[in-house]
Amino acid sequence: MTTVQTNPNVVSPDLLNAVNPRKQAAAVGSVEEATDKFMTLLVTQLKNQDPLNPLDNAQITSQLAQLSTVTGVNKLNTTLESLKASYQASESLQAANMIGHGVLVDGSTVTLYDGKGLLGVELDKAADSVQVIVTDQRTGKDVQTIHLGAQQPGIVPIAWDGVPDPSKVDEAGKPIILPNGNYSIRVVAEQGGERVTGARTLMFDTVASVSTNAKDGVKLNLPGKGVVSMAEIKQIL
Repeated sequence: MTTVQTNPNVVSPDLLNAVNPRKQAAAVGSVEEATDKFMTLLVTQLKNQDPLNPLDNAQITSQLAQLSTVTGVNKLNTTLESLKASYQASESLQAANMIGHGVLVDGSTVTLYDGKGLLGVELDKAADSVQVIVTDQRTGKDVQTIHLGAQQPGIVPIAWDGVPDPSKVDEAGKPIILPNGNYSIRVVAEQGGERVTGARTLMFDTVASVSTNAKDGVKLNLPGKGVVSMAEIKQIL
């Protein structure tokens, strides 16, 4: 019977692979991948350079400086993407807290229901006379003018009661209220008798839900206005 002696001084290849694992390939588009490509090209260039006209120190230094610049830019992009994701998560949480709340957004309509309606005006400049004219969408006629007087720049929320003339009452002695429905609104702002630019009407709506994705960011879903961004919300009521 023949006995095979194993040399105790010979290290197994499996053991070598275990203690010296191969370097994992860098992720596509990562800083490590760009650095590996650059170093591979630089080493190849050095190996194949013309012995009679080798690369001087200035050329090598310039290429290393380019590598440092590219690496820095890639790291900055990675940091910015991380900050963007963090900001979007924070914005999503803030938007979720707005569900069920009333908001004012750009719009030219107001809904009247049982003598209650909400709207607003946004002014870029001060005005000594601000009026909101309400038009019945069914007839196309102006039915009321809301006088706001002098206003400073900013947003002015308005609670509308739908009463065009308080002096007119019904049989019960109550002021006559306009019918329920949708009405159009427009604003006329003046300063010193001249028309003021940068005056806009705002409509009331309610945040029904929130949607978010990497491409469009955080969006609010409003039943009346539709889908809007956080920046389009003028005021939360």
